[in-house]
Amino acid sequence: MQPVEIYTSPLCGYCHAAKRLLTQKGVTFTEIDVLQHPERRSEMMDRAHGSHTVPQIFIGETHVGGCDDLYALDRAGKLDPMLADA
Repeated sequence: MQPVEIYTSPLCGYCHAAKRLLTQKGVTFTEIDVLQHPERRSEMMDRAHGSHTVPQIFIGETHVGGCDDLYALDRAGKLDPMLADA
């Protein structure tokens, strides 16, 4: 399974929803709380091509986007193959 990283904030409902979907799929992910570690926000923005909102989700080196993007991939049947792709 590809490593998954998610930049979050504890105040963000979309972050909680994205983490819930990943957890339901049995995905282990690394969470980077940009409220607790504000120095990581610029890293997130660089990796996400300027996107500054949370969550920002990465599967391997692929930038998935935010919560809506994650759920759209799941509805399209594309999320599981991305997670499993070596």
